[in-house]
Formats: sequence, C-alpha cells, structure tokens
Amino acid sequence: MNTFAETLIAWQRGHGRHGLPWQVRDAYRVWLSEIMLQQTQVDTVIPYYGRFLARFPDLPSLAAAPVEDVLTLWSGLGYYARARNLHKCAQAVMDRHGGAFPADPAVLAELPGIGRSTAAAISAFSHGTRAAILDGNVKRVLTRCFGIDGFPGSKNVENALWTLAESLLPARDVDIYTQAQMDLGATVCTRGRPACVCCPVAERCVALRDGRVGELPTPRPKKVVRERDGRFAVIVADGAVLLERRPPTGIWGGLLSLPELPEDADTAPWVSTRFGLTVRKVERLAGFRHVFTHFTLNLQPELVDVATPGACNEATLLWQPLDRLDDAALPAPVRKLLLQLTQRDLLTGAD
Repeated sequence: MNTFAETLIAWQRGHGRHGLPWQVRDAYRVWLSEIMLQQTQVDTVIPYYGRFLARFPDLPSLAAAPVEDVLTLWSGLGYYARARNLHKCAQAVMDRHGGAFPADPAVLAELPGIGRSTAAAISAFSHGTRAAILDGNVKRVLTRCFGIDGFPGSKNVENALWTLAESLLPARDVDIYTQAQMDLGATVCTRGRPACVCCPVAERCVALRDGRVGELPTPRPKKVVRERDGRFAVIVADGAVLLERRPPTGIWGGLLSLPELPEDADTAPWVSTRFGLTVRKVERLAGFRHVFTHFTLNLQPELVDVATPGACNEATLLWQPLDRLDDAALPAPVRKLLLQLTQRDLLTGAD
C-alpha cells in the first residue's frame, strides 16, 4: 500500500484544485493568499485577492501604502488584525530581508501575522521546503484518518498532531502534498456531510471504520458566549455621514465606524457637545446583532439629523459622502446598515 503522503499526492494530481489564482511560485502572492485564507473560504477570498493584487502588485507597493488603504480593501473580509499584520509584515520584510521573503519557515514564523503552519505553507509552495502544516482542514483530516481524540486546539492534542504531521511528510513533492491536504479537507473531508465514498484514504480511516466521522475532530468545549451592547450614532448632513476612526486595537481596530454613544448619554446634547453640531432630529432605528469569534455585539443605531456638516477638527473624524461608501474602510455590519438606510432614503436629511 502507498504511504499516506503518496496516496494524497496521486489524488491531488487527478482530483485536487489546480486553477486557484495563487498557485504560483511567488512568495508574495502565496503569502497574501495564505493570510486571506485564514478563517475565510476560498470563494470569498478570490475577489479580494484580485483587488489586492490590482492595487498592490508587489511587496514594495504594499509596504509603502498607508495602512488605511489596506484596511479599505480588506473591508468586509473580517478579522481585521490580519490586515494590520499584513501591512506590518510587508514593511518588516522590506526592512529586515531586503524585500524578499526568507525561505526558512522558522524565520518566516517570526514575521507579523505568520504562525508556524502559515510559514510552512508559504515555504513549501514557494520553495518546495519540507515542512509540515497544521491548519483547520489538516487537523480534521488527521484526527479522522488516525482516530485522534480530544479537542485539536488543546496543547497536548495539537502537539501530538504536529508530531504526526511531521512524520507523514514525503521526501519530495511537498508542495503537492501540502495542497492535497488542504484540498482534501476543503472538498471531501468537510466538517459537515463529508464525502467519504470519494476519499482517497477511506480504507485507512479510523473514524470511518469505527463509525465516528461525525464525532471527530472533538468539538471545542462549550463556553458561555459573552454579549455586549453598543449604541451608535448615524450622524448625517448634506448627503454625508460622520465617521470616526476606531483605536488601532480592539474590535474593528483602525477602521472607520459610527461614533459610539456612551450608555447613558442623551443623544442630542452629546452629539452637540462632542462634535459642535446643531441637532435637528433624533430617531431610534431597529437594532441588530453581529457575532464575533468570542462575543456577540448588540448594535443599537440612532439616526441623528444635523443642520450642516461641521468642520472635522480631529484627525480621527471624517465626513464620508454616502454615495462613496466603497471608498471607506468600514466594518461589514456598519456598511450594511448604511447601505440599507440609503436605499430606504432614510439618510437624506429631509424633515
């Protein structure tokens, strides 16, 4: 019987994905795709990837750009720390490595936003380096095929998976093997409704043999999901909305968003005092929820119609034309809210 790696390599050549835009021997393009694909599906990433390359065709152009431009292009992709680290990493490669990504996975892993698995993938795809990856797809494939119990995110199970992943590495064609693991987890050994009849390693799969495919990998231990309430002011005047840049850390770090109202603030006086604006009308809008990885945010927007746009005396403030929302680095729920209100003609400022 062929080894696990040999079986996957043969399967990938005939059944894996071959037309993805980042399947090139270019470390910059591979790195960009690997960062975008963290926590995000391929179909979602492809249009963002194309737009990024059009704006930043190479590492120097990305490193030289303002981080606000990077965040604007990233808007809607989520997990915005990835975008900030992407920018920091580009600058670090320019400063520390003369604009060329190092081939050594251990050196790559020292760069912002690049962990052990991502470093191995970049190096394997760009240089054919013999290094193991362990992303979510690979963890699922290995825990099922080899019958490994325990939550893969726990330290002891993850260490065991790293040891196993390294022991399975082939002597050559590591790039094909790496792609095969990703493809198998993404298209066959999926989280729900895996296509076991199409799996090239079904004959050796412990989970399939023991009827435990639905049990593995072991789910994350359940914990109470925190909830947070937030009041946001949709301040509009003359076809523009007042936006405020968020702090660089925390939710939506570095993005433009709606000013957040203090919990007990009286809206009109607060807006008038905080921004020096003359408030004409305040209307409470329908609230909605947005789910983050670790908590749920209950957003309560309030429409604030002001007489005229005031001068922005703070660098963090910006009057954004409502017909140019695509130019702003907005969190997805804020963009969705503003577009919905615009389409319903609620942001015209009319009495």
